[in-house]
Parts: sequence; structure tokens; C-alpha cells
Amino acid sequence: MNGPRITWISGADPPQAFPPLERACGEPDGLLAAGGDLSAERLLYAYRHGIFPWYEEGQPILWWSPDPRCILLPADFHVSRSLRRKLPKARLEVSFNAAFEQVIDACARARIGQSGTWITPDMMQSYQQLHRSGWAHSVDIWMDDQLIGGLYGIAIGKAFFGESMFSRGCDASKVAMMALCQLLVEQDFTVLDCQVASPHLTTLGALPLPRAEFARLLRVACSPPGRAKFWPDRRIGATEFLP
Repeated sequence: MNGPRITWISGADPPQAFPPLERACGEPDGLLAAGGDLSAERLLYAYRHGIFPWYEEGQPILWWSPDPRCILLPADFHVSRSLRRKLPKARLEVSFNAAFEQVIDACARARIGQSGTWITPDMMQSYQQLHRSGWAHSVDIWMDDQLIGGLYGIAIGKAFFGESMFSRGCDASKVAMMALCQLLVEQDFTVLDCQVASPHLTTLGALPLPRAEFARLLRVACSPPGRAKFWPDRRIGATEFLP
């Protein structure tokens, strides 16, 4: 039996050259297309339509749209009793966009020793450019002036697309998610895209959503596809973000 046929995209193809989401593979789940480039125009079009890049060094760019999609409704973020109890003693501070390059670098390094990192140098360069142009953002977690955790992603309209997170202790990645969700709630964001489910995300309140429903949600959340402008430029005590 022949395997699934993958649509190949060239760098010369327009940003919208992706096939319909229903043509994504069932195995591996969500593989939709290969090739193309990581231009800002292609990346922003992909995210708005429920597609994201995920590949390792030496592979072509692979584009994915898994079914179901893992999402988190910002108001439904779950703070465990243990985190609520420990946080006042942890001396953690939160900033936004103060350490974007450090966060993405730490997210890449966190995967060294595993099967490889999907945050390739080309990916880092592309997301840093998206950050400079106001589309990509980081949540930075500090302890005693040391960066100990964080996450980064892309905000389009009222949707935030989480890409990766890291933690060096003190539940730093959970605190980053908590701070992000509280900020998204304040700004009436509709959804936080978590891409693929994991036990960690499930404990925080993430849930599966059929791909077709996710695509319909994005059509509303990303219209108009504006940049976020709500990121404070100072450090704030982490307890300020407790819901």
C-alpha cells in the first residue's frame, strides 16, 4: 500500500500554498506539507490557519496540523494548591519580552540529549525577526536576577500560539503559563494554542479540540490579524498573576 502523499512547497510559492487541513496525514498525525521557507508572511499565514512548522536539523521544513488540537482557554488555567501555596515564598518575578532571545535559546538547549531539537538556527532567526516586528513574544521568569524559566509564542488578533517553554526549577514553566493566561484574560484573548497534548499541559487545564472546530475558532479569533500591544516593560511579582 502506498503511503500518504505529502504536498511539497517551494520557497517561490505564495504563503497560502498549503493544502486544505483535511488532507493532513493520520499517521504521523497532522503532517500536512513539506518545504517552503520560514518567511514571516508564510509563518503568519500558517498560524492563522491552524498550521505550524516542526522539524529537526537536516530535515526539510515540515508543516503540521494535528487532529485533535490541544488548546487552553485562558480563563480555565488551573493553579494547583501546591503552586498556590509555594508561590508566595518563591521570590519569582515575571517580565514580558525582556529576554526573548534568552528564552528561545534556553528552550532549544532544554532538548539537547533527547532525539534532537526542533528549534534549529533557522527557526530561531525567523522567530527573532517575528519578535522584532511585534508578532512573537516571551514570558520571562526570574529569581534573584537569574532567568529560570519562560515560554515564547506568537500573538495574532485574539489568539496566542504557544511554541515552547523551559524551566530550571521552582515550577517556572507553570508560572509562565499562569502569567500569560492572566494577561490573555485581561485582553479578551479567545484561545491559547498548545499544539499537542501532554500530561503537563492537561494538568494546567488544556483540552483537545477537533481540528475543524479549531480552524473555525481561528477564523474569528484572528480577524482582524493584528499585533498584540499589551506587554508591560517591567518585572512584576509572580503572585500578582494568581487568579
